[in-house]
Amino acid sequence: MPFHVRRHKSTRWIGLLLVFLLASLASCTKRKNEVVVYTSVDQVFSEPVFQAFERETGIKVRAVYDTEETKSTGVLNRLIAEAQNQQADVFWSGDPVRPFQLVKRGLVEPYVSPQTSGLPASARAADGTWTGFAARARILLVNKSRVPPGEMPRSIRDLANPRWRGQTAMANPLFGTTTMHVGALFSVWGEARTRAFLGELMTNGVRIASSNGEVKRLVVSGEVAFGLTDTDDGNEALREGANVEVVYPDQDELGTLVMPTSVVLLRRAPHADAGRRLIDYLLSAEVERRMAESAAHMPLREGVATPANVRSAAGMRVMQVDYNRVSEQIDAQQGWLRQWVGL
Repeated sequence: MPFHVRRHKSTRWIGLLLVFLLASLASCTKRKNEVVVYTSVDQVFSEPVFQAFERETGIKVRAVYDTEETKSTGVLNRLIAEAQNQQADVFWSGDPVRPFQLVKRGLVEPYVSPQTSGLPASARAADGTWTGFAARARILLVNKSRVPPGEMPRSIRDLANPRWRGQTAMANPLFGTTTMHVGALFSVWGEARTRAFLGELMTNGVRIASSNGEVKRLVVSGEVAFGLTDTDDGNEALREGANVEVVYPDQDELGTLVMPTSVVLLRRAPHADAGRRLIDYLLSAEVERRMAESAAHMPLREGVATPANVRSAAGMRVMQVDYNRVSEQIDAQQGWLRQWVGL
């Protein structure tokens, strides 16, 4: 009897061990068949792209999205905080500047995707640390009921025009693409001229909104005459039937700031192979076409069909900026900008 009892217990423990091993194997397989992406691209535009990738590859996408109010800084700060215990595989940034914060900290694994061959050299790093695609532009969104046709603003300098005192808006420059725009001005105009311009904006009563989306709302409602925002917000207002006009500013001199979204592979990514597959997919012509249709993003490769409302970057004067220098100016001017907004 004791022998049979021992044999029964032994068989039971072997069975439990097999169940545990099979469960662990299934868990590992499941983890390998997923990719974790942090993104500051609006969820309404990025989530359908991830869903299409899942359908095409069978790889599950676990996405972490930024909030509208902390756009670009929320997930970026989380990536930096998690550096010693990396949770994400890919960062899809809404602009080409934030990745430099990760590159400088050694948190990026260089990867040259085969899809980069169709993209301009100016939109990617030669060493594969970041690659840009599907760009937005900084535009003036104008309420046509408030602004007569003959007084249409044509430059960001019109935000400081006394004619429009207290009638304009821009998003908080501590967050999102407005941070990049201000950093670009510092890099092109220099510190003295840019600070003087921002001082003029404050004197002229420019309204500091919580986000670009809030700027759109203020313009559409007529609470302000026009505001500085992005092409995706302008396109959304047009789709909603708002009585607005999108103006690509500074076509006579400075140029319009164009901002590619950008993607990086993170060092020590838990699912690096799946991360590379996601990057390849994001950089495809199909995703640029999808982003043009859904979010009015400009394709950076040639030959991608776009809706009539999406303007090509090749057909406009583009502000010439060094994205790395813009990143440096964002860091250098944060303290001053906090004072400027009253923090």
